[in-house]
Amino acid sequence: MEGLKFMQVSKIDCRSDAASKQFVESLRDTGFAILQHHPIEALLVEQVYADWQQFFASQSKHDFLFDPDDQDGFFPYRSENAKGAHQKDLKEFYHYYPWGKCPDFLRENTDRLYNQLRGLAGLLLDWVEQECPKAVSDAFSMHLGEMVEDSPGTLMRILNYPALKGDEEVSAIRAAAHEDINLLTCLVASTEPGLQVQDVEGEWHEVDTDPGNIAVNVGDMLQMCSGGYFPSTTHRVVNPKGLRVSKARLSIPLFLHPRAEVVLSEKHTAGSYLNERLKAIGLK
Repeated sequence: MEGLKFMQVSKIDCRSDAASKQFVESLRDTGFAILQHHPIEALLVEQVYADWQQFFASQSKHDFLFDPDDQDGFFPYRSENAKGAHQKDLKEFYHYYPWGKCPDFLRENTDRLYNQLRGLAGLLLDWVEQECPKAVSDAFSMHLGEMVEDSPGTLMRILNYPALKGDEEVSAIRAAAHEDINLLTCLVASTEPGLQVQDVEGEWHEVDTDPGNIAVNVGDMLQMCSGGYFPSTTHRVVNPKGLRVSKARLSIPLFLHPRAEVVLSEKHTAGSYLNERLKAIGLK
C-alpha cells in the first residue's frame, strides 16, 4: 500500500552479549523484534516450505482435516476469521503438534523445524523474564519457563495463502487485523511480503523481514500476565498487487503456549482464554 514505511523494529544479533537486553526493549517498545544470526537452519526452512507446498497442492490434504477438540490437522480455505471480523481470511493452514497427525513424508523435517523453533522460543522467554522489571516478573503466577514446560499446546502453523483469483470480495484480506493468542510467536521469513504491523497511533507499517530473519512478537497471554507491560501488537497480512497477485504466500509461525492450567490473570487460565479466543475466531 502506498505511503507505508518500514516500522523501526529492532534487529537483534543473537550472537551479541547485549542481545537479551535489546530484544526485550524492542518487545516493550513495539511488541516486535527481528532476530538475525539465530540458530534456525535456513536450508531446513527452505525444505519445509517446499514439502508443504506439495501438500497444499494435493487433494489428499483433506484426509487430514482438523479435529475441533485437539485442533491438530488441516484447516481448509477460509476456515478462520480474525476476532470481531465477519469475513473469513483468504488462507488455509495446518496445525502441527509433535503428538498430532501429519503425513509421513512431512513429519521428519517438520518436526526438526518445530524443535528448533521451540528451543529458540524457550530461550527468548527466558530473556523476557531476565530483563523485565522485577515488579513485572514478581506478578507472574510462576516463572515463564515453567508455564511452557511440557506444554502440549505449543504448535507450529503452516499457512498457505493461495494466489488470488480475482473474484474475492473487495474487502476480503489474507489475514485481517488481529493479535496472537499465545505468549510469544516466532515467525520464519515468509515466501512473499505482506506482513504489516500497527503502531500506537493506528498507522500501518510493513515489517522488513529479509530471508533468513525471524520475526518475534508478543501475544495476548504475555500481555495479560505482564499486566500490559509487553504490548500484543496488532498485525495483518495484506493482499498482493500487480504481478504478485498470481503468487501464493507461505508462512510458518510457532505459537508458544502455556499449559492449560497456568494462571494468567484473576480472570483467566491459559486454557480458559484459549477456548474463548478459538470460539471468537471460528475454530470452535
